[in-house]
Amino acid sequence: FKTPRRWTSSRPEACGGPPRRYSRGMTTAAPLARDLPDADATEALGRRLAGLARPGDVILLEGPIGAGKSCLARAFIRARLGRAEEVPSPTFTLVQVYEAEGVEIWHADLYRLTHPDEAVELGLTEAFETALCLIEWPEKLGQDRPKQALTLRFSVVGEGREVALLGPPAWEARLADL
Repeated sequence: FKTPRRWTSSRPEACGGPPRRYSRGMTTAAPLARDLPDADATEALGRRLAGLARPGDVILLEGPIGAGKSCLARAFIRARLGRAEEVPSPTFTLVQVYEAEGVEIWHADLYRLTHPDEAVELGLTEAFETALCLIEWPEKLGQDRPKQALTLRFSVVGEGREVALLGPPAWEARLADL
């Protein structure tokens, strides 16, 4: 990886403040990894993934608070909507649903869940079949974690971020030009 630059953006609404360290240190070998030196790079990745995603795809966003999960999700959603719309974090609502070209986009933040059954009560398992789903804190899904999902594992590196993209073979061809 390149030496990361400062985590900054020219837009005050972009991606929040300084990073917090993740106590478990997520370092895992991955088939595809990307350096995300700043918020602009994270947003660019979100836009690229939005162009690759299909109905029924689930993208799991793992990593510490402040690592870029919500930043990527916002850029993804705005790209699919085709307009600059406010995309609030679903931290308190748990799920935000958007409609783009006849496809629902579910953005879920499961941080506050205490049991995997609560995710089922939200209707996520049904959404996994037909909607585009962006799931923050997917470890809260327990055994209901979709096996065909693409996982983005964010980590804080100095002042920047890195992301590892892990997925089943079905994702490999789509991610080849990423």
